Amino acid sequence: MTDTYRQPGVVLTDRRFTVPLDHDNPSGETIELYAREVVARDKAGRDLPWLLYLQGGPGFGANRFVGKPAWLGRALEDYRVLLLDQRGTGASTPANRQTLPLRGGPAEQADHLTRFRSESIVRDCEVIRPQVTGGARWTVLGQSFGGFCTVAYLSMAPEGLDTALITGGLPSLDAHADDVYRAAYPRIERKAAAHYARYPQDVERARRIADHLLTHDVVLPNGYRFTVEAFQSLGRMLGSGDGSHRLHFLLEDAFVPTPSGPWLSDSFQEQAQALLSFAGHPLYALIHEAIYAQDARPTAWSAERVRSEFPQFDAAKALAGEEPVLFTGETIHPWMFDCDPALRPLRETAELLAARTDWTPLYDPARLAANEVPAAAAVYHDDMYVDTAHSLATARAVRGLRTWVTDEFEHDGVRTGGPRVLDRLLALARDEA
Repeated sequence: MTDTYRQPGVVLTDRRFTVPLDHDNPSGETIELYAREVVARDKAGRDLPWLLYLQGGPGFGANRFVGKPAWLGRALEDYRVLLLDQRGTGASTPANRQTLPLRGGPAEQADHLTRFRSESIVRDCEVIRPQVTGGARWTVLGQSFGGFCTVAYLSMAPEGLDTALITGGLPSLDAHADDVYRAAYPRIERKAAAHYARYPQDVERARRIADHLLTHDVVLPNGYRFTVEAFQSLGRMLGSGDGSHRLHFLLEDAFVPTPSGPWLSDSFQEQAQALLSFAGHPLYALIHEAIYAQDARPTAWSAERVRSEFPQFDAAKALAGEEPVLFTGETIHPWMFDCDPALRPLRETAELLAARTDWTPLYDPARLAANEVPAAAAVYHDDMYVDTAHSLATARAVRGLRTWVTDEFEHDGVRTGGPRVLDRLLALARDEA
């Protein structure tokens, strides 16, 4: 059953699909996928090619657009667009602290979650593609982790693709998670330094908040234990185009006077918990490091281990001296499963995933080297989330893939740069640029 309705300038149709939970056992258990079809209202009756959008993450459902903002308006000039909630996200069969106990204990939950990486998402796409396009190939636009999925698509099922477009999402083909984070921490440090250069008053503000958290037990209204490490993790905002500005506004009025002395304001706490909670996207925390796992080596809480190699991120040491408190970025740590009420019941499950040693390859270098699908990628200079050097090495390994390297946008350039980014990628893929 489908529901069709209208928004300004567009016609939307809710689509639901049934796919195998385990594609190696197609007659076994199934799950549901949700996707939203979008077409320009003046083109609703036309036979248009399809563009599939794969969201970043992992763990986030597709954007809930109103009308046709950002890149969507440009895409709707040429395509019908399918906004897919990847398995376990959005309105697709969920995987979270409420549903995972239906699988059994932590061991069964960890086994279940191994089926939520890019290889399963690609196979989902190939199950639903004939139902959507009638068997025709489609163009895929992959943002961030969606780009990782697009490279996996080129490896596994290029016959399903007309064109591959990637924004901020060219993964290393062979880097272990440790390699990813050793490259990431210096980038994160540069983003923090750039933030403090833009807003020097935030140095003292961040130091004051960090000192308060080191000397007080703070529990946010939703039950989140607000530690200094949690505060530092708000630096993940610095990887987006407006993130530095939003972080500045968050810090500027953090304290209010109370009978017990200065305390973190309700407003600050409310904003912080919205930014810190994984309630809406628990898969991001659960399988984030697993998206880099491709062999018998465990990820073993890679970001936490590698952080110890960068002592400048130790807030207590920074406060003991005159150094600014550094923020961290897109890193997942075991303490998150102690602090966040949405993750606490899944701590043992996360430990088992971190210890797992039976990961399989996600990419096929030989097939990528023989690629025949027109492909283009936006690579953002000094992207905080995806290493530029790793991305360019992968671009060289994919036959025919053309890159646009730019420092005009941050990692979310497809949102902030919208039509311009998509126009450039389409021109590169079509060999018009």
